[in-house]
Amino acid sequence: MRYFVTGATGFIGGQLVRALLKRGHQVSAVVRTPAKAEDLKALGVEIYQGDITDRASLVEPMRGADGVFHVAAWYKVGAKDGHVAEAINVGGTRNVLEVMRDLGIPKGVYTSTLAVYSDTHGQAVAESYVFTGEHISNYDRTKADAHYQVALPMMRAGLPLVIVQPGLVYGKDDPSAAGTALHNYLLRKLPVVPQQTAYAWAHVEDVVEGHILAMERGKTGESYHICGEIVSFTDALKLAEQITAVPAPKLSAPPALFKLMSPLAKPFDAFLPEAYTSEGLRVVAGVTYIATNEKAKRELGFNPRPLAEIFREVLPYEMQKLGIKR
Repeated sequence: MRYFVTGATGFIGGQLVRALLKRGHQVSAVVRTPAKAEDLKALGVEIYQGDITDRASLVEPMRGADGVFHVAAWYKVGAKDGHVAEAINVGGTRNVLEVMRDLGIPKGVYTSTLAVYSDTHGQAVAESYVFTGEHISNYDRTKADAHYQVALPMMRAGLPLVIVQPGLVYGKDDPSAAGTALHNYLLRKLPVVPQQTAYAWAHVEDVVEGHILAMERGKTGESYHICGEIVSFTDALKLAEQITAVPAPKLSAPPALFKLMSPLAKPFDAFLPEAYTSEGLRVVAGVTYIATNEKAKRELGFNPRPLAEIFREVLPYEMQKLGIKR
């Protein structure tokens, strides 16, 4: 099979491309900077220069594909300008799916996120859940717009698409805000943690497997939560302490404190690290990005590893990379 992949140089997309190649598939990818994809080219990936915000650049790389994985997205906590998020997450998704439709590609998998629901207020929601509140970040809002205003309507109009929704994705060399927070923990530079904040954690390799299962077994027109074990951030750090012997931060703060600090930080956003901007504080203020993965387990055979197993693999690797001795 020949698959077209967006986001091939990203955290999930890069792992997905390698997994597809290992299974004997051919892969083509469009990237903004081909020099950053030399390692993928060396593995046999067909690299094309382009961008999902440039519709015309997607046509030739996608032409003749047996399937499309649209993984590319904009993710940045605390960004001041939402136009880039809109252009990539919403406009880029529309471009990819419209080209897929126009070329008659037999099947596609679109990477959405649990963040389309923003804070679920402690409820592990199913795919039928509909969020009606106000989104707490530009990422949440624009991914929700792409999900509900672009992908779902096109699926209802007959596009042979499957939506997958990861939760918190973690693995070696994780560049995300969660990866940064865990690095800071290992370096003993995480002074305080938010109470109640919880995520549905999954290893990046399991999330990649969820994508492939969705392509192979997923029903077009359906969405699947390819998320993992639900664990609060404070409990995750306690688990990490058991594995690494690095003490978890002793200070934890209630959501109200983070919510109080968020508007106070706004005038200084330009000078603050992402985690301490008004948005950075808001997205950890006791929020829960959690959902049930029962549908994906039942229909796809999705079977993510528990967080303890993920941490036992990844944290020692990160400690070695950071030069931390146990």
